[in-house]
Amino acid sequence: MLRPQLVYDRDCQQIMTTTTVLQKVDSRTSAKTCRFCGAGLHRTFVDLGMSPLCETYPSAADLNHGEVYYPLHVHVCEKCWLVQLEEYESAEKIFSDYAYFSSYSDSWLKHCDKYCQAMKTRFGLGKQSFVVEVASNDGYLLQYFVRQDVPVLGIEPAANVAEVAITKGVPTLVRFFGAQLAKELVEDGRTADLVLGNNVLAQVPDLNDFVEGLKILLKPEGVLTLEFPHLLRLIELNEFDTIYHEHFSYFSLISTIEIMEAHGLRVFDVEELKSHGGSLRVYACRDSSQTHAHEPNVQKVIRDEMNAKLDTIEGYESFARQVRETKLELIDFLLTAARQGKKVAGYGAPGKSATLLHYCGIGKELIQYTVDRSPYKQGRFLPGNHIPIHHPDRIRETKPDYVVILPWNLKDEIMQQLSYIHGWGGRFVVPIPRVTVS
Repeated sequence: MLRPQLVYDRDCQQIMTTTTVLQKVDSRTSAKTCRFCGAGLHRTFVDLGMSPLCETYPSAADLNHGEVYYPLHVHVCEKCWLVQLEEYESAEKIFSDYAYFSSYSDSWLKHCDKYCQAMKTRFGLGKQSFVVEVASNDGYLLQYFVRQDVPVLGIEPAANVAEVAITKGVPTLVRFFGAQLAKELVEDGRTADLVLGNNVLAQVPDLNDFVEGLKILLKPEGVLTLEFPHLLRLIELNEFDTIYHEHFSYFSLISTIEIMEAHGLRVFDVEELKSHGGSLRVYACRDSSQTHAHEPNVQKVIRDEMNAKLDTIEGYESFARQVRETKLELIDFLLTAARQGKKVAGYGAPGKSATLLHYCGIGKELIQYTVDRSPYKQGRFLPGNHIPIHHPDRIRETKPDYVVILPWNLKDEIMQQLSYIHGWGGRFVVPIPRVTVS
């Protein structure tokens, strides 16, 4: 019997049992081939230069040590239209001890509570059901199913984060998910009515093994839901800072459906969400399922993507130019503020800040410090540029003229929390999609 425990899983061998013959791809040795279909990668989507791993926050004792920088050179596969980074560092190195805790965003918790209510109602989940979340983090979502007496299991590779989930009463395995672990759960009689993965698909270097595992874990009429940033919105809204080394892949619905179908899964519905700057929630089931009818939303999103020419190389060619314009705008604003003697602080220490600040060449001379609600990050420094991270009270103490909102996807929540800065004439700066000051 599998029980909540803290054990580590090493790389699993890829298991290919799909109807489509796929080439096994190890992106660390086959750097210029698509991690899904194995086609050669010859087209650049955008080149953002060099950056350190985004969720590494050095302490004061670490500042005299070197940090490793990796390229952020993104390609698009002209066969399956998967946008992707090379795997410069292993998932084990990145995720085994992790600095991101999902529960520090109030709006995200509300999003998850709403999701659990909706899934319970739509699919009739109850005490006899079984829900599995892959990359369950600190129990931020499964806690709501637990409160509704729906049996759950979280799978989370970061031991430090999983420990928090277990204290919330969320049973959690500290493992990397793949086909092998799915087989173990099935052999133990633990197939799932609902399998979910929020913002994890992008973080998987071995897509084929991961998606095969999702299919294996599903009951014959089970449902899979995956949430991930929508490539169409990333392009339209210029969200280039969501590109970083933890995100190996960037998905349109077109590419997602191809990946799902290659592993015997059928996408039957999709929702467009506002979270993370514009995301998709994809619903899938086994292709043999007779229960889940095809919903018109799927064709609507595909039409939108085709209208944006995401099924041709033309749809990917202008992104790099618009990214450069945003860089120049932000640098110009901050240089002007510095020359005027203005105090500039940041809010948040999200992963996306590493990409934004390094691509734009922004350091402590332009943003003096940032703040974050996570105690794990407070007292540490942003990677590379070593901008210090403080408790949010620092803003009230120092009264900066400008607060740059680095997790811009949470700007409404943050502006409400920090509305008091207007009392001394402070203003908010949102860098994406274009620099705005309010």
